[in-house]
Amino acid sequence: MNILIYLVIAAVIGWIATSIMHDRKGLLINIIVAIAGAFLAGFLLTPIFHVGTINDAITVPTVLVTLGGAVILLLIVRLIRHGGKL
Repeated sequence: MNILIYLVIAAVIGWIATSIMHDRKGLLINIIVAIAGAFLAGFLLTPIFHVGTINDAITVPTVLVTLGGAVILLLIVRLIRHGGKL
């Protein structure tokens, strides 16, 4: 049951991140973006804000940190895809 909740939360975070970046994708891509964003946030944002990611627990602060990581991930992908132009 916990994995199902994790996947649903990840899908919502991925959907919000792709909406913020105006980069609409499918459900599976949204989940992957959120999970990869959680790992990226663990390296970049957790030391700054001292808050974990959804990999640790599902709370409002961890969801926000994971969302930040997902947006950063999408920004990096966009920069690579478009040759450094936003």
